[in-house]
Amino acid sequence: MTGCYRPLLDEIGLTYTQYAVMLVLWEQDSVTLGLLGHRLQLDSGTLSPLLKRLEGLGLLTRRRRVEDERTVQVTVTPAGLALRDRAAAAQQQVVAATGFDREALAEMRDALQALTGRLRTASAS
Repeated sequence: MTGCYRPLLDEIGLTYTQYAVMLVLWEQDSVTLGLLGHRLQLDSGTLSPLLKRLEGLGLLTRRRRVEDERTVQVTVTPAGLALRDRAAAAQQQVVAATGFDREALAEMRDALQALTGRLRTASAS
């Protein structure tokens, strides 16, 4: 999947992992670092350099929350929002390349997420 996305994402200047971060932000505009890590199943040590790079590109901002300075809020910028349509076009091309319809892909995604959850639970035991 990553290999299929790579040339398409290269055109808009994102890696697949950066694209995954932006997908969350395009969905919610602003999230805490903790929620972002949970959604992407990445720890803060992996996320921090990734977010720093995206912030340097002007695609997001990171700010400590006023009400709780221990919490970092990650927010998409107008420049980050401007990439959404180009990324959606890349996603359409990948969907077409799979040969599956959106419903079949959604079922497969849900099954893989359930499998991941079961494996995480088993490894934590």
